[in-house]
Amino acid sequence: MTVESIPVVSFKPDLRSAKGSRIQRGLLVRLSRVLSLIFLDILSLTLAWELTVIYSPTSHYSGMKKTSFLILALALQIGTIAIKGLYKSGSYRRNYSSLFQTVSTSQLFLLLITFVYEQSSYIPCSDLIIFWLLSITFICTQRYLFDLVTKLLRQKGVMRHSIFLITNPEEKESHVKIIEKENCYTIQGIANSSCLDLRNRETTFEYLRRQGIVEAFVSWNAIKDRLYIFWDFRTAGITVRILPSKSELRHPKSTFWLIGGVPCLTISAPFIIGTDFLLKRCFDLCCSIILLLLLSPVYLLIVILIKFDSPGPIFFRQDRIGLHGRKFKIWKFRTMIVDAEKLQASLEAKNEIKDGILFKIKDDPRVTPVGKFLRRYSLDELPQLFNVFLGEMSLVGPRPLPCRDVEKFTSRHLIRQEVLPGITGLWQVSGRSDIDNFEDAFKLDIAYIENWSFWLDLKILLKTVKVVLQKTGAY
Repeated sequence: MTVESIPVVSFKPDLRSAKGSRIQRGLLVRLSRVLSLIFLDILSLTLAWELTVIYSPTSHYSGMKKTSFLILALALQIGTIAIKGLYKSGSYRRNYSSLFQTVSTSQLFLLLITFVYEQSSYIPCSDLIIFWLLSITFICTQRYLFDLVTKLLRQKGVMRHSIFLITNPEEKESHVKIIEKENCYTIQGIANSSCLDLRNRETTFEYLRRQGIVEAFVSWNAIKDRLYIFWDFRTAGITVRILPSKSELRHPKSTFWLIGGVPCLTISAPFIIGTDFLLKRCFDLCCSIILLLLLSPVYLLIVILIKFDSPGPIFFRQDRIGLHGRKFKIWKFRTMIVDAEKLQASLEAKNEIKDGILFKIKDDPRVTPVGKFLRRYSLDELPQLFNVFLGEMSLVGPRPLPCRDVEKFTSRHLIRQEVLPGITGLWQVSGRSDIDNFEDAFKLDIAYIENWSFWLDLKILLKTVKVVLQKTGAY
């Protein structure tokens, strides 16, 4: 494969970036459902407490005592129910055994709180038992009625979610049956796995956006070789539910969800689309500006050392393959003799990378004395902050490779070119130059792409500082 044959896509700046920030599709509907459940729970608990006070056999309550206890009970019980995740959709809100345990636990906390108060504020145990029994009865009853009404409305075609199914023809019938069992989805369209191919992908997601699709069901067989595709769904604000096959692996960002009684993997969309990658770019821009200013004396010192060490230019600029296969000039402090690239062909036989895709020699004769020092502490990489400032690179990401290396790629390796390349990454903090096989480095790049988050970038940056100071695997 030649560099010229790499498909260059211009519609997105990065696999993880969205076309502008917006609220997740269907969020307002889900929010209204949660608020309705909270309102009904508050109503149920208030009614339970009012009846407890009316039929209390032991004492009479002042207005202040009655109200203050109710506020405490509402805050504690609603908060406990929310923490347990019982306001989520699906089987969560119908988990009556968990509701029983949660309400009972919060009642025990109420008992402890009232016990430490002075006698005048103490709530009798008999009243708390009545309140507990009524709370469980009312909350479970209203949840059952809420689900009953919801099911009746959905049978009439109301309150259904518009979904899109992507599956292979041989699995289509079984997957449609699984979705229809849930009785809350309207299948708005069905396509085979080819709609996720690179050449068809933008058309597919543009169609899903126009149709207002909230969730997409994708068979495991349609997505198993395209695990990175979930970023496209995520940046489109579409929740992905991976329908099972006979054997599948669990994606690191997925959770199990019961659909039609069958567990399927779900990769949720963020509440506000595009903010995570926007935060990454703002962080890159601010850090590159600050570091360029703070490190300017170091730059000057390195320039002087290189000038006195060996003849030649201060900086080394090389064509690298970046985002979507585009060439760009990477900046480094020169660590080798002049015409070092021309001498590489004669050194290919000494390449220590087993599969030959990368080129690494531990004792490279082309490296200058000052160059060895700069490489030892990765100081030669400092000019790449200019590449970060210009948006050609990020602080963290897969390393941009020379044309010679990329020409040896197979098609599955091209996923590396779908994200912004970085100065450091998982590869660099997991052994740096000690990795002697490109496939091992590629697996780390894929792990980074699949698990990416802003916090992962911060962890890698902190670990990079430690690795550089320890000079681990650097040469």
